[in-house]
Amino acid sequence: MHILVVHTGHEQMPISQSVKDVLAKRIAGEIILSNDPGSTMRKWRETFDITQIHIAEKLKVSPSVISDYESGRRRSPGTIFVKKFVKALILIDEDEGGHLLRQLSRLTATVSDAIIDIREFLVPVKAERICEAVDGIPIACSELLNRDIYGYTIIDSIKAIQTLTGTEFYQVFGSTTERALIFTGVTYGRSPMVAVRVHPLKPRMIVIHRPERVDKLATQLAEAEQIPLVLSKMESVDKLVRSLGNLHRSITSRT
Repeated sequence: MHILVVHTGHEQMPISQSVKDVLAKRIAGEIILSNDPGSTMRKWRETFDITQIHIAEKLKVSPSVISDYESGRRRSPGTIFVKKFVKALILIDEDEGGHLLRQLSRLTATVSDAIIDIREFLVPVKAERICEAVDGIPIACSELLNRDIYGYTIIDSIKAIQTLTGTEFYQVFGSTTERALIFTGVTYGRSPMVAVRVHPLKPRMIVIHRPERVDKLATQLAEAEQIPLVLSKMESVDKLVRSLGNLHRSITSRT
């Protein structure tokens, strides 16, 4: 089995082919399931910090092909092209040392204690339904609550700050970044938004559960990132978990 060895100072971190295969399937699945595959392709290409020209060279196509897919000028790519596209992203990152692969490999690691619950939807759910399930009030980007959500993660903010390293934060994205991140134990809402601001992967929605008050910076960052920010009034974390779990079960039972 081929092993990629990434050099990070004095230590080496091997990335197995099986881990790369899991990541490739997750990224390809996110693109294929997206209502806007081109935009999702662009998001992942930019996350890997790869230019259109570079990946076009790897795929042996014209850069205009990549540009047309990402802009929606060309019909959505098929499954075969998406798989080749994702494989090219991974190969280019390998050639350049595998820095992002090493971080993304955390997605396959054991779930942290900071994650209270993590679920994936078999079909997309509108963000406004998440808002209703958490007894939420939109406080930023309410006009974007019509976007599709494919999963959610409930995070203990205090434990996340105490235990999660920067790369371990990738665990909160589960199988797709097209999800809602729900932070409990929040005081002002600033820390979750700062974490999202500096992280290369962005969620589709953020919920903060019963903060003492909402810092103005939190709403400013949400607006800057164009991510709906919702304040949950749910009485307790247990009720929050149950309500979202009920939503998940209702969606699952109909598919």
